[in-house]
Amino acid sequence: MTTSTPAQKKDRRLEIRTTARDREAIIEAAAATGQDITSFVSENAVLAAHRVLADRTGFVLDDDQMAAWDALMDRPARTTASLRAFLERPSILVDH
Repeated sequence: MTTSTPAQKKDRRLEIRTTARDREAIIEAAAATGQDITSFVSENAVLAAHRVLADRTGFVLDDDQMAAWDALMDRPARTTASLRAFLERPSILVDH
């Protein structure tokens, strides 16, 4: 899910500060996965970025969840007294 491929030139630099303890954990994890530190940090930072952005732009549902979602979206909207009162108030965004 990373955005770079072997053919893409890595021409930007990213520097981070960390504690000695966190640095050692990163070094150990990179070694455990057979990656150099730069590749490990870059790949995992990009994956984390994609997860964060995905949470803000879309979501995935299984078949049962999708059916429940469709049922909610297909039902008529309910009107409540408080919602009606709110919608009838003059808007602060429109000059009257």
